[in-house]
Order: sequence, then C-alpha cells, then structure tokens
Amino acid sequence: MWIVPEREIADLLTRDASFDAVEKVFAAMAAGDAYNFPVIREAIGHEDALYGFKGGFDGVGGTLGLKAGGYWPHNLEKRNLINHQSTVFLFDPDTGKVAAMVGGNYLTALRTAAASSVSIKHLARTDAKVMGMVGAGHQATFQLRAALEQREFEKVIGWNYHPEMLPNIEKVANEAGVPFEAVELEGLGEADVVISITSTFAPTIMADHISAGTHIACMGTDTKGKQEVEAALLARATVFTDEVAQSISIGEAQHAIEAGLIQEADVHQIGAVINATHKGRTSDDEITLFDGTGVGLQDLAVSAAIVRMAIEQGVAIEVDF
Repeated sequence: MWIVPEREIADLLTRDASFDAVEKVFAAMAAGDAYNFPVIREAIGHEDALYGFKGGFDGVGGTLGLKAGGYWPHNLEKRNLINHQSTVFLFDPDTGKVAAMVGGNYLTALRTAAASSVSIKHLARTDAKVMGMVGAGHQATFQLRAALEQREFEKVIGWNYHPEMLPNIEKVANEAGVPFEAVELEGLGEADVVISITSTFAPTIMADHISAGTHIACMGTDTKGKQEVEAALLARATVFTDEVAQSISIGEAQHAIEAGLIQEADVHQIGAVINATHKGRTSDDEITLFDGTGVGLQDLAVSAAIVRMAIEQGVAIEVDF
C-alpha cells in the first residue's frame, strides 16, 4: 500500500495534470465507462460538521475507491486548519486490496477548480473577456487561477458576502496581470464567464444578473437545500453537469426541478460535450450553466495521477498492510 501525505501533494500535482484527469474522467462517465456510487453526506451533530463519502469505479482508468471527509466550518477560526478536510483511498479493482491512501485537501481544491475550467474550455464563448467571481474564500483562489488559463481575460470582477475577503481574488488576478474590480451583484451582467463558489442555502445570483451569452459555473452546491442561483436562471440556460443524478438531487438543478421549471432531460453531462455527442454551446447569445456538484471519480482520477507521480519521484511511502 502506498501513502502520499498531504504535505507532498502541492509539489506533485499541477493544474494541468488535474485538468487532464478531470476532463478524461468526465468523458469516461458520459461514455458509460465509469460511474459514481451513491453519495453519503450527513450532518454529524458535532462542530456543525458535514461528513460523508464519495466513490466510484472507472473501467478505463482502472481506478476504484472513495473519498472520506467533509466540511468543518469552525476549523479556520478555532484551529487554523482549512474547513474542508478529506482523504482518498484507492483499491486494486482486480483484487479489492487497498492500494493507496492520499491526502485529499489540496487535491480537492485543484480538482474542483479543474471541473469549472473544463466547463469554461468547452462551453464559454471563445471571445470571453470579463471573468466574474462570486465568492472570495480559499477555494475561490483556486477557481480563478484555473479559469484565467482558459481564455484571454482582460478583466476580473468580483463580489463576496464579506467584502473584506475580496483581496484574496484580487491578488490572484493581479498575479496573472489582469485588473480587478469589486462590483455589486447587478454588475455581474458585464461578465462573459461567472464562477460562483459559495456555501449558501438561498440564491445569491438572480436570473436577471446574468447577460445573454454568459457561461456560469456553479461550484458550491453539493448538498440537499444548498442554492447559489435563482432557479429561474436554469430555465433560461442550457444546463450541464458532472453527473445528472447528483445535479437533480443535491446540485443547483434540485430547485429548478422542484419548481417545475426544468426536467431531468434538460440537464446534460459535460462529458457528452467533451466526447462530441452533445453539441454544447450553439450560439453567442446562449446562456450555458455548469452545475459542478463534485463527483467521487474526480478525486479518484486525480489521486491515481498523484500516486504515480509520487512513486516516480520517490516521495510515496510504502507500507505492508
């Protein structure tokens, strides 16, 4: 069994490697060669924490396993630890024997950012110039760095519930040589691409905040009841997701489905666009929306890549288990 500690992940995993792993596994899912297991996610009644498991099997990549972890909202203020905590376990699909244990915190941040950037690559207008951010926490910085690599953005605009946190994403924009401007929510209409990465249970982005032709990636809704955007926005948009079953049950689509504004058939896999079995964006005026619920296969694909790199570089720890 190989162990790759959390401390090694940042030096091993690049955005390019994460993007490639996520894009390939989305394609495998849409082709029916990989599937996710049902998600378990529970409020444990301690520290206001959400804890659960995501897993799956990729027959093409040969990855089998699960990610265990969740969200401890008081970690940062109480312990100076990030609020998201997780570990990935990989198993040999031929024998069922445990193959690896991988630190999942930095990995989760990069794979989540990779998912939204995959959606930008395949769904945003090629002439997109203004990048919009809703959210300015730890994960938002990863999202913005990855997004800025997908188009020749000339400006970043941002909004956050706590405006004092906006310098987090302003710093990322400035490092990329792109000017930043704080805006009100109504100002999102200027954006050609919007990423929303918040943990809210009431919509922040209204349908009339988003202009025709915009691509929006909703990356914060992964639990029953969470909601980042008004349900009416999904009715205006062509909706894509990582996995349809999650989108309609714990993702943004849950609310539009419940309101009768869209049907399950209106939600499409991003992997189908990657595989060219779905046409994706069809016009410059079309609003496209990616509902990134986060699937276990993303974690497994990226973890498998990390283990390979860790073994090659001699930093993986081998134990007899």
